[in-house]
Amino acid sequence: MTGQISGVSERPLRIMLVAGEPSGDALGAQIMAQLKAITQGRVTLIGVGGRDMRAMGLQSLFSIDETAVMGVRDVAPRFLQLLSRIRQTASFAIEHKPDICVLIDSTDFMRRVAGRIKKHAPGLKVVKYVSPQIWASRPGRAKAMARVFDHILCLFDFEVPMYEKVGLAATFVGNPVIERAPPPGLGAALRERLHLTPSDRVIVLLPGSRRSEIRFLWPVFREAVERTLAATGPATLILPTVQTVAAQVREAVAAWGRRVLITEDTTEKWAAFEAANVALAASGTVATELALTATPTVVGYKVGWLTAAGARRIMTVKYITLLNIILDRPAIPEFVQEECTAENLSREMISLLTNPVVRMTQIGAAEEALRKLGHGAEQPSSRAARAILALSGR
Repeated sequence: MTGQISGVSERPLRIMLVAGEPSGDALGAQIMAQLKAITQGRVTLIGVGGRDMRAMGLQSLFSIDETAVMGVRDVAPRFLQLLSRIRQTASFAIEHKPDICVLIDSTDFMRRVAGRIKKHAPGLKVVKYVSPQIWASRPGRAKAMARVFDHILCLFDFEVPMYEKVGLAATFVGNPVIERAPPPGLGAALRERLHLTPSDRVIVLLPGSRRSEIRFLWPVFREAVERTLAATGPATLILPTVQTVAAQVREAVAAWGRRVLITEDTTEKWAAFEAANVALAASGTVATELALTATPTVVGYKVGWLTAAGARRIMTVKYITLLNIILDRPAIPEFVQEECTAENLSREMISLLTNPVVRMTQIGAAEEALRKLGHGAEQPSSRAARAILALSGR
C-alpha cells in the first residue's frame, strides 16, 4: 500500500463502520481519519458510531447509548432492544452493500451482527477490528468468530496465531490508544485557568463509561476520595465522562455535595489527566490513556455478583489492567470485586500522592509497558486503515 488508490471505480469506495460503545467510537474515529487521508477523501463511510465518529462526518444509524451495556443486570432488560439494533445494523449492511463491513470491539453484539449478515448476504466481506481477550478467558470464542468473520485486525501480535489456528485470517495492527497522547501544555493551561499553584493537588475520577460501572463503582470511589482528602488535605476534583453516562454521573455528583468539575470534552479530559497528581479509574482503556500522560493511577472494578461469578470461572489471567498484563506484574495498583474497597483504593492513592519513589516507579513501569505496545512506531490506526483498504479489494 503506497498511500495512493489505483484503479478507482466510478462509485466511491464504500466502507461500513460499526461501533457499539464509547471506546469503539474513539477507535472508529481514528480509523475514519486515516481512511480519508489515505484515499484523499475518495471514500464513503456509513454505519453506526458515537460522538467522535459523528464529528468525523458519520451519520449514525442510531445512538450507541442503546448498545453500550455490559453485565447480566443491564443486558437483560434491554435484550429486545439490543436484538432490534442487531437486526437493524445487519439489514442496513445488506441493503447498502458496502465494499467491506468493519465491526469494532463490542464482541457479543458484533458477532451477532456478523452472523446475520453472513446468513443473508454471504458475499459481503465482514472484518472484526479488536479481538476479544481470548487469551484471558473463553478461548473457544476464536472458533465462533471464525464462523462469521472473514478477517480480524488484532491489537496484539500474539493474538494472530490464535486465530490462524482456527482458520480465521488475522493481521496485527497495534493498539491505537498509544496515538492519543495530547500535545504538551494542556495540563499547565488548565491549572492556570483554575488558579492552581504547583503545590495544589488535583484528583481525577473515572468511574467508567457504562451505566453498570457507574452504579457499582461510584459509591466506593466517592468514599475512597473522602478518605484520601482526610489524610492528604484538600484537592480539586475533576471527573471526565462521556455522553452516554453523563446524566447519571451528574446526578451522582449532585447527591455527593462536594464540588466536582465535570467535563464531556475530550481535550479537557486530556488536560485533566496531565494536570492530575493521581487518578482513580475503572479498569479499561482509560488506564492506558492515563499512562500516556504519566498520571499515577489506581484502578478499581466491580460488577454484579452474577457477572462476577461467571467471570471467575473463565478468567485465565492474573491481572485486569492491560499494562499489568503486558508487564506480568502489578505495576498499577488494581483492586477487583471484594478487594475494591475504599480502604484499599485510598491507601494506594495516598501513597502515590505522598511518596515520590512510589510515584516515579509507577510512571517508569507505565513507560515500559507503552513501549511494548508499540509507542513510537507507525501509528496503529494507519496500519489498520491500510489493512481495511487492502481487504476491500478496491
